[in-house]
Amino acid sequence: MLGPPGAGKGTQAKRLAERLGVPHISTGDILRGAAAAGTRLGKEAQRFMDDGGLVPDTVMIGLVEERLGQADAGRGFILDGFPRTVGQAQALDALLVKSGRPLDAVVQIAVARDELVRRLAGRRVCGDCGTLVQVAVAQGPNGRCESCGGPLLQRDDDRVETVGKRMEVYERETAPLVGHYRAEGLLREIHGTGSRDEVFDRITGKLQ
Repeated sequence: MLGPPGAGKGTQAKRLAERLGVPHISTGDILRGAAAAGTRLGKEAQRFMDDGGLVPDTVMIGLVEERLGQADAGRGFILDGFPRTVGQAQALDALLVKSGRPLDAVVQIAVARDELVRRLAGRRVCGDCGTLVQVAVAQGPNGRCESCGGPLLQRDDDRVETVGKRMEVYERETAPLVGHYRAEGLLREIHGTGSRDEVFDRITGKLQ
């Protein structure tokens, strides 16, 4: 699942995973799971994270291989947040070919930049249940989560002053994946504006 920050790829990946009965695997889940399990690669990744650095591609692809080798991924999987660079994509391609499970499709959710900035600047996360909401449409009374009543907080990387930098990083490092997967005939481009249901219907329509 590809898309710039704020495109809604995490939300749609979860829904698609539920529809297909396969795991939704995000970069954060992989890192947290490996660190909690105390695997060799998990400990190595934790060391880089503790130092405030990026986890190297060699470690990250190893963690992905470990995760995809687990029983629940036997029928398939949806990757969210990985790969982030063409180098990672090439390593993933080689890994999946070796295991006999090449990618079926790559969904790219496209959203205009001004809409992405609006979404990110208005995004809040519940401090109790972790639910992501848009304050313009889902904020409860007095800034509380409508699901559990917990406090709604703004993540540091969703602040207006950091959104532009996130967009620049995406354009520089991750956007080239669109051309990479288009050349492989795997890309399914989805217009990401509209309700969550509308976007989901577009995705499932392109995957039929």
